[in-house]
Amino acid sequence: MADLLAGLGDAGGWSKRHLLGLEDLSAEEITLVLDKAEFFRKALDAGERRFPLLSGKTCCNMFFENSTRTRNSFALAARRLGADMVDFSAATSSLAKGETVIDTARNIEAMKVDVVITRHRTPGTPHLLAQNLHCSVINAGDGPHEHPTQGLLDIMTIRQRLGRVAGLTVAMVGDIAHSRTARSNIWGLKKLGAQVIVCGPSTLVSPRWQELGVEYSYSLDAILPRVDVLNLLRIQFERQYTRPFPSVREYALLYAMDSRRLARTKPEILILAPGPINRGVEVTPDVADGPQSAILDQVTNGVAVRMAVLWLLTTVKS
Repeated sequence: MADLLAGLGDAGGWSKRHLLGLEDLSAEEITLVLDKAEFFRKALDAGERRFPLLSGKTCCNMFFENSTRTRNSFALAARRLGADMVDFSAATSSLAKGETVIDTARNIEAMKVDVVITRHRTPGTPHLLAQNLHCSVINAGDGPHEHPTQGLLDIMTIRQRLGRVAGLTVAMVGDIAHSRTARSNIWGLKKLGAQVIVCGPSTLVSPRWQELGVEYSYSLDAILPRVDVLNLLRIQFERQYTRPFPSVREYALLYAMDSRRLARTKPEILILAPGPINRGVEVTPDVADGPQSAILDQVTNGVAVRMAVLWLLTTVKS
């Protein structure tokens, strides 16, 4: 094990106690996380399951929204590193008795928790907790604002499959207006030298996205021939007060990635989706399960990325 861990190196160049968004990270810091995640991915692929790097540390998943991939991969990442993991349930907590989110988090921290991983529907909640807690805080998604570890694992998957990020054209397609994944991807991809296009119905894609240095398009068919990566985003009806298009069927006709559209792309096109995917809406089953798809690779990379983030944050604190 000592020989294996020697390949991890140190955390040189990392000084942050929290991970609140990719907007706050430099290209060098993003690359450092990706490099450490690559180490963990290779070790996991080789059959390693225990890395005693966070022995004696305790992490808590404080999720106020539903989650499958993020919550479970953070739990696995912590346990792979030897940490204890506490799973907080908002539904059965004292929030129902009137306790505030900050007081709840302070009480969790008082149990000697070292890292709080939080997801909340209100943008800025992780930032508020970071201001009020002494332990490290990781943003696991704050409303439509950011989802930094999702952005990191998406970029890691691109780098693995295509060998680089700089110079690539990446299209984010779907519900851009409500997507925290889109925002984190934009910050990370732009800092690493990629060109980004946001694409979807005019009700979900505003020309103001150009202010972040990205291109926008209302036509998937128009941009298909020149993109290297398609990241297909779910329509988040739960965050919408009005229906942004006449019907799901109409949306699928205009924006679903299917075999007909796939035939018009570059041969090496990479298909991503942060999940959950709605088969037949943003992507058809043959494309989701086809050779160009890296959707399950993203999930595997999520554990490695979250291991890297937990290790880096706790290394700074130690």
